[in-house]
Amino acid sequence: MRDFSCFGENGVQIADAASSSSSASVTTSSGKISQNLVTCVYQCRLRNFSCLIITITWSKNLMGQGLCVQIDDSTHQCLCKVEIKPWLFSKRRGFKNLEVGSKLIDIYWDLASAKFGVSPEPLVGFYFAIVFNQDLILMLGDMEKEVKSKIDASSFAPNVVFLSKKEHIFGKKIYSTRAQFCGKGQVHDIVIECDLLGTNDPCLLVRVDGKTLMQVKHLRWKFRGNYTILVDGLPVEVYWDVYNWLFGKLMGEAIFLFQTCLSAEKLWAGQTILEPSWSSSFRRDSHSQGLGFSLMLCAWKNE
Repeated sequence: MRDFSCFGENGVQIADAASSSSSASVTTSSGKISQNLVTCVYQCRLRNFSCLIITITWSKNLMGQGLCVQIDDSTHQCLCKVEIKPWLFSKRRGFKNLEVGSKLIDIYWDLASAKFGVSPEPLVGFYFAIVFNQDLILMLGDMEKEVKSKIDASSFAPNVVFLSKKEHIFGKKIYSTRAQFCGKGQVHDIVIECDLLGTNDPCLLVRVDGKTLMQVKHLRWKFRGNYTILVDGLPVEVYWDVYNWLFGKLMGEAIFLFQTCLSAEKLWAGQTILEPSWSSSFRRDSHSQGLGFSLMLCAWKNE
């Protein structure tokens, strides 16, 4: 992802398929966190039973809030990529019409009244919608009436599966987020706690809705591993890699993966967790094998 700027036509930048391999960085040369990112991946089924993969990255940096949407076909070829620049000075609502070959893609957003927490992903008071060949295929937010009144579409019944979410979280001892592990299930509060100061034998805790579901003692010997917890009656496999916290750089990240399908373990066989290719490889395999929802957390320690 290129560096954001607040200026330009409607604060929108279009990237072609050739540039889709670029990704956003969260560290500068000095090791400081420069940008907070949340990446969500959705699978949208079309009328002809083919699928599109839509990746939305919400970002926050010193210039403000921004987002990027990439649309891939079922073969994971990028159809288009649109970057909506930070809106510290630019408009928070708009639309973009694209023509990709014989395909018509319309993207609409309204974040003028959006409410945010710590995360760059909006909570309420917004909508983000994509229309593909006159069919609404994705609608995010809580402004359904506004979407239907402003969007020209022949169908308003999207068939969408939320595949995965990758989020950067920050803290000194406690790291928290919220996640929904199944389509219409409960939204859960997830807290990861790890105190590395003042002890020679740190312990890792994972709590869901205030209840401790996982405890890892002797963390210096068990800095990588996996464990199964139950959420909404479903098994959720939790993988962790806290090597950088214990033995790496001061600002290093720890990786946590919550996967609702136990067969995800097969994807980890023979792979090193913190290799740069790991996350992209996992994403491709999870799509092709039809795995359940996955939540990947990159936990950064604040100074």
